[in-house]
Amino acid sequence: MSANDRPSGQPTKTYDSAFLKACRREPVPHTPVWFMRQAGRSLPEYLKVREGIGMLESCMRPELVTEITLQPVRRHKVDAAIYFSDIVVPLKAIGVDLDIKPGVGPVVAEPIRTRADLGRLRDLTPEDVSYVTEAIGMLTGELGSTPLIGFAGAPFTLASYLVEGGPSRNHEHTKALMYGDPQLWADLLDRLAEITSAFLKVQIEAGASAVQLFDSWVGALAPADYRRSVMPASAKVFDAVASYGVPRIHFGVGTGELLGLMGEAGADVVGVDWRVPLDEAARRVGPGMALQGNLDPAVLFSTREAVETKTREVLDAASGLEGHVFNLGHGVLPTTDPDALTRLVEYVHTRTAR
Repeated sequence: MSANDRPSGQPTKTYDSAFLKACRREPVPHTPVWFMRQAGRSLPEYLKVREGIGMLESCMRPELVTEITLQPVRRHKVDAAIYFSDIVVPLKAIGVDLDIKPGVGPVVAEPIRTRADLGRLRDLTPEDVSYVTEAIGMLTGELGSTPLIGFAGAPFTLASYLVEGGPSRNHEHTKALMYGDPQLWADLLDRLAEITSAFLKVQIEAGASAVQLFDSWVGALAPADYRRSVMPASAKVFDAVASYGVPRIHFGVGTGELLGLMGEAGADVVGVDWRVPLDEAARRVGPGMALQGNLDPAVLFSTREAVETKTREVLDAASGLEGHVFNLGHGVLPTTDPDALTRLVEYVHTRTAR
């Protein structure tokens, strides 16, 4: 089943939304807009409700997740909400000893680097993340015809956090394992693909209208290494949720050389960062897929005129695409003026109105 099929059991009130139409490469009333990290540090209302509450704890409180997810929909009038969570939530849910440290990111107490360590990664069950099911149920009731995007971290990026023990600039431990013990590496990514698939299934079955797989660190790899050592696990995730018929989005940073392969992995929509124009990205990805992107997040710190000029460049590059979802080329930066995002949504909607 592809994203062009009407998903059985999914709420039809979101099916004809501009966002889902664009993902299915159908005509849209306007180019839909949403932003990665639209719910979060750039919003004063987010900082207020999160005050004194740790990140992982925030992700486990359904009422708080609901409020945070809805905040940018109310403020910016975006065409889709994205579920507020973190890519390490499923790892925490299965008992991995980790925490998200402010200013650092996820930190793993005991990195996984041997075959014996692999046994610490058990299967994820819906009961492990019952708060996700509860929060999505609350959200879909509030969102009405606005689609909710579920998400998860891709196997490579999760593996990198687990092997490095936290964020890494060079991924030296990750690559050492990948090159030095390819069988253990393959087994690790396969285990993470199963965990990720289970996490996405929970979100879809609870009511998510689309899902995005974030491979934040995969741009660190050469294409040959991606094809051999990463693509099979990502493809397993996309295949695991294919039968639901919801659009599947694949996004990574610094992945210009990997765009074609990321499309081959099984996505319906390929996210593009700001380094590659969308018309060139379309050539690399090939036909049959929509694209998402790709305004440089830093542009939003410039003048209104500059933002509009750069936005027109993105829209012009996307003019020949079968389907286009407007987004930034990465997440909203923490000190972004929220009003700049609101104006950007309105500008894209107005300029692309059919």
